[in-house]
Amino acid sequence: MSRSVTEIPGLAGLVAPLEAGQFFEDVLGKAPRRFPGEKGRFAELLPWPELDRVLRQHRLEFPRLRLALDGDVVPAHTYTEMVSTRRNGLVPRVLSAPFAEHLRAGATLVVDSVNELVDGVGELASRLEHDLRERIQVNLYAGWGTTHGFDVHWDDHDAFIIQLSGRKRWRLHGVTRRSPLQRDVELPERPEGEPHEDFLLEDGDVLYLPRGHWHDVSAVGEESLHLTIGFNAATGVDLVAWLADQLRSDELFRADLPRFAGPEVRAERAEELRRRLAELAAGDVVDRFLADRDAQAPAQTRVGLPWAATAELLPPDDDFEVRLLAPRAALVDGEGTAALVGAGKRLVFAAPARPVLAALLGGAPQPFKVLADAAPGVDRATVRALLGELVTQGLVARA
Repeated sequence: MSRSVTEIPGLAGLVAPLEAGQFFEDVLGKAPRRFPGEKGRFAELLPWPELDRVLRQHRLEFPRLRLALDGDVVPAHTYTEMVSTRRNGLVPRVLSAPFAEHLRAGATLVVDSVNELVDGVGELASRLEHDLRERIQVNLYAGWGTTHGFDVHWDDHDAFIIQLSGRKRWRLHGVTRRSPLQRDVELPERPEGEPHEDFLLEDGDVLYLPRGHWHDVSAVGEESLHLTIGFNAATGVDLVAWLADQLRSDELFRADLPRFAGPEVRAERAEELRRRLAELAAGDVVDRFLADRDAQAPAQTRVGLPWAATAELLPPDDDFEVRLLAPRAALVDGEGTAALVGAGKRLVFAAPARPVLAALLGGAPQPFKVLADAAPGVDRATVRALLGELVTQGLVARA
């Protein structure tokens, strides 16, 4: 069974004893940092029986589920088979014996987006998206023996590594190109010489690794289970791409360039484009871009059955919890109004609804009774109607 929601850490729990603000200022995007922790503190986040359940109950196609050995991917057909469904489709099924044989031989098991398969890991991802303001993907790695799953490499995203069980050897080789991108003009050069750091990540430890840092990981002759929590921080390239999208509303930028006109006409158009672009990029352009990035971030999938499929939308009694499905949503105050902005939507309510909306923004599940008491002068029926509207918009679900 996954650990209770109250025990699942957010960013502060992963980087303690460092304060979250200090992490943002001194560590994020700058250098790797280890955060030692008590053995077993993450054990209930994804215990081995839960991993067994995932393998047993989910149809995980390659490459979402894969095995890696000595830097190479193990062919999926050697440990899975495709079976027919009643509708004549084919779905993958893990073959227990050859699958376990590969693991005994030292293969590393990888499951991508495990946050969509395990509730506790999904809650962790939601809290980190709320704290880091970026989309989160959590991959699982399980290994045995003394081999390594992947050769020396770098990733195009930042990551937190949480050691759930056992331990693993990490070797960090530094950076050969600052802030590399997935789509870049050149690739980082492979590092030479010995690693800068060589250590064991122990059960309960957390490692933060910025993008572009070369590393390799290997098992040490015992079981190891860890999560890699990846996220891509917004860059200047992302901002420019966002500006390009904003420019589509401007006829000047939609118009054809005067390719066949004279030099003076082309120079005049270039100046017009520069001037308009400078206007759009002036002032608080970074804040506007980040706010829009958060506002457009998709909501998480949670339906809230059976009640979401009924006219009532929520349970008839008051003994239930709801949660906001847009971890990066924001509250914008207007003249006598409070707007909830998230998942590409902007829902405007009367100002007395603000305390209810603010309570939802915390990210954790909220009891209806607490929300009903949050706004003085607003009766329970009105709070229920507000939550019902958020349910129909896909922004709230019963927890």
